[in-house]
Amino acid sequence: MLSSKNSKEVRRLALSVLQPGFVGTEAPEWVLRKIGDGLASVVLFGRNIVSLEQVARLTGQLRAENPELIIAIDEEAGDVTRIESATGSTRPGNFALGTVDDSDLTEAVAADLGRQLHSAGISLDYAPSADVNSNPDNPIIGVRSFGVDPKVVSRHTAAWIRGLQSGGVAACAKHFPGHGDVAVDSHHGLPTYGAGREQIAAEALPPFRAAVQAGVRAVMTGHLLVPAYDPDLPATLSRRILLQLLREELEFDGLIVTDAIEMGAVADRYGIGGATVRAVAAGADAVCVGGENAEETTARMLTDALVAAVGSGELTEERLQEAAGRVREFASWSSGLGTTGPLGTDGTDRSGTGLTATPTDIGFTAARRAIRLAGAAQHALPLSAAPHVVELVPTTNLAIGKETPWGVAGPLGERLPGTTSVRVHQELSSRATALRTQALGPASGRPLVVVVRDASRHAWMAQALGDLVAARPDAIVVEMGLPGTPVPGVVQIFTHGATTASGVAAAEVLAGVRQPAVSERG
Repeated sequence: MLSSKNSKEVRRLALSVLQPGFVGTEAPEWVLRKIGDGLASVVLFGRNIVSLEQVARLTGQLRAENPELIIAIDEEAGDVTRIESATGSTRPGNFALGTVDDSDLTEAVAADLGRQLHSAGISLDYAPSADVNSNPDNPIIGVRSFGVDPKVVSRHTAAWIRGLQSGGVAACAKHFPGHGDVAVDSHHGLPTYGAGREQIAAEALPPFRAAVQAGVRAVMTGHLLVPAYDPDLPATLSRRILLQLLREELEFDGLIVTDAIEMGAVADRYGIGGATVRAVAAGADAVCVGGENAEETTARMLTDALVAAVGSGELTEERLQEAAGRVREFASWSSGLGTTGPLGTDGTDRSGTGLTATPTDIGFTAARRAIRLAGAAQHALPLSAAPHVVELVPTTNLAIGKETPWGVAGPLGERLPGTTSVRVHQELSSRATALRTQALGPASGRPLVVVVRDASRHAWMAQALGDLVAARPDAIVVEMGLPGTPVPGVVQIFTHGATTASGVAAAEVLAGVRQPAVSERG
């Protein structure tokens, strides 16, 4: 049994290793109270964000309770965006940057993001994804990865980290030891990465080695089973993976953060409290929670679980102290960078966009450079008249905000007035009459643009696309996900991501506003 004095100290230590989310655009009373009780970190999601000016006020409110508070965000600046979840990212995302393969450009894009986040008082970004997308059927990584080649992913992971951290925000390489070669979404189930150690060392680990060499301040664990290292426990809960592989072999001495602990891959097996205790015991220093479970009761329950585990011996007090010490070390380092507070010296957002006080075109420049074309584009582009746009809409994974817009119809309509559009979902696509009346009918006598997102991963979408181009061989196809195989005889535009910047870049090519930097996909 712990004495009351020791119990109070252990409770404070336990609270300090949590990184909870919360609901609202202002700090709830319970969060402010827990910061006073020892909470050392919080994490922001799209639900907490209206504008960067508002976020700066929010982070100022939080840090009034503790100037060294770690304020994290899950901002990949691609399809997964929080700071621009309502409008879509003005940057193209990792797969597009890897396609361009210009490390200086990647570093510049990340530095631009770092300055923006730093201006709003954010000190830790759960990015970049250092996963190599080895499995084209991966339901959770895809365009979040810099690519399929470990060398490409490694150099862009390092460049992204250098850029972000030069802007005053700590990077967090994820999802260790590599989430790219799986076929299960860890939000819902436990993926298995069945490769042997040699293959893992050659394919999955190089980007994490590059991240460590680039000075990454944090690494996020992945909720996946890697039998070559631990046949029983997911990486997040495995001492063999967190201590022997990450700490000892890769020589990482920064902050180890878990992926969201309420995800099904671990919570379904151990419960949120059980998974939290096992993660800290295994070597994790901070536990991310609150993407879905964002209530005070969850934070209290996890604190209670950690305290009880110390009392029972399941978790040693020394390990909890070590984890809390790493959190304090990180907090001290990040607070030394300072924050600029409100956007602009007069506390106003001078850009007029609600996004940054010093607007830059680097994200759109990068998105334009990522465009690739296939087919006889020189004869079909630019469009001769306002088109009808058909966007085939997949169900996205939970990492992508449901509210985040994507597509080509909006920006194309701004450039070609008279553009019309329809969105077709899976349940509608199965009806041939719906495709005829909503997609083909309005396009009669006009150009037809078909927009897809990971068509190679969705059988219904591939079928609908095939039906549409069979009826209209002159249709222009825009693929905003993984490229897949070009459709023979069809003009295609590949954006390598579905961000707002990528949609604008595709619309510019369709409307003839700009010529793509590269004329053929390759």
